[in-house]
Amino acid sequence: MTVIDQRRLYRPVSIAPLITFRITFGVLMLFSLLRFWWRGWITSLYVEPPFHFTYPGLEWVQPLGNVGMHLLFALLITSTVLIILGCFYRMAILFFFLAFTYVELIDASAYLNHYYFISLVAFIMVFLPANGAYALDIYWRITKQKPLVPAWTIDILRFQLAIVYVFAGLAKLNPDWLIHAEPMKTWLPAKSHLPIVGPWMYETWVAYLFSWFGAVYDLFIVFFLLNKKTRPIAYGFVLIFHLATALFFPGIGMFPYVMITSSLLFFSAVFHAKLLSFLPGVKLQARVSQDGTAPIFAPKKILSLGIALYVTLQLLIPMRFLLYPGHLFWTEQGYRFSWRVMLMEKSGAAYFTVKDKSGSQVYEVDNKKFLTPLQEKMMSTQPDMILQYAHHLAKSYQQTGLEAPQVYAEVYVSLNGDRSKPFVDSSVNLAAQKSSWKPIPWILPYKK
Repeated sequence: MTVIDQRRLYRPVSIAPLITFRITFGVLMLFSLLRFWWRGWITSLYVEPPFHFTYPGLEWVQPLGNVGMHLLFALLITSTVLIILGCFYRMAILFFFLAFTYVELIDASAYLNHYYFISLVAFIMVFLPANGAYALDIYWRITKQKPLVPAWTIDILRFQLAIVYVFAGLAKLNPDWLIHAEPMKTWLPAKSHLPIVGPWMYETWVAYLFSWFGAVYDLFIVFFLLNKKTRPIAYGFVLIFHLATALFFPGIGMFPYVMITSSLLFFSAVFHAKLLSFLPGVKLQARVSQDGTAPIFAPKKILSLGIALYVTLQLLIPMRFLLYPGHLFWTEQGYRFSWRVMLMEKSGAAYFTVKDKSGSQVYEVDNKKFLTPLQEKMMSTQPDMILQYAHHLAKSYQQTGLEAPQVYAEVYVSLNGDRSKPFVDSSVNLAAQKSSWKPIPWILPYKK
């Protein structure tokens, strides 16, 4: 890194934005986990399914059973309270990161972009001195008051948020979104029941308005938030955009509220100090010192390299789809973990046949005996899940005495309003196919 980069990373800044973020992050996670428990999703997602779609190389990640999963969520909820209070912060945030990420990795059919975002943010926070003010750790002398922190501790969070926005915007620069206004043209009529705006949901121009505004917003909002002059107006758009998203697409869960609170990071230390002034505790000085100067924090080579590595990975991982041929939305190779938020309407129907070695015994599979409705829905359009399910079927039928089971699938998928098309080469024995990072040969090419 250059000297300028080092000075940028380690210049002293007020800890106030970091404290505000710690508290709001903890509050959001607390309510999110309580909501998850109250809705019974612990049981429906992690206890009831007899089979779970695992991530490559992480097949060993399995649920803990009914008592174990509920106990884990109880501990997760407790950790969020400790994070809010700044009480045993380091242990609390480390546990939250490990436990939350473990839950996220149990079943790929439950993947959501904001779960991934939360795991990344929690990982970052493990290394941040977010208990340096307004924390019980200071009261109990576990750590000292830190009115100043290195700039990287706040900038790394801003960078992570910027990655989400910018890559989400770049992903919208495709013909379906900009030229055909899909999937908005498909989704919005279902919102015609809403008061006042409902009748407009059938209008084509409204679908184009949503699509183009969403693309422009994601691409440029970070730059307007970074600019002091445009920041207040930009944050007004943050509120409008994400509250509208929560209203029109409630299935997206806590994501709009996570983005609303996280975007406060772009405001000045003075703003955050005023917010924190409503809380009991030592008042934070928004300025570095009386004359505006303070000694730079000592640069740490290993830390600087770690930051550079993390930044590089966050830039490269969303771009890995370029390594694969074909239509990304069709094959979905490189789709996850790339901040492609609400970009497509994809539905499928998958029918599986299991045969013995000679082909004399043939069984039509009832997916409901093996999968929950959510798992079947997600599996029917995602190749890696189709293959994993085929292997599970082969194993299950082999345990019943069927010799060398062969598994064939007929899958039909509709993408962004198009008519349903064959998705899988039905002549391929999926039980004999291996999972790999290479392009999938048994997925039929997409034809518009």
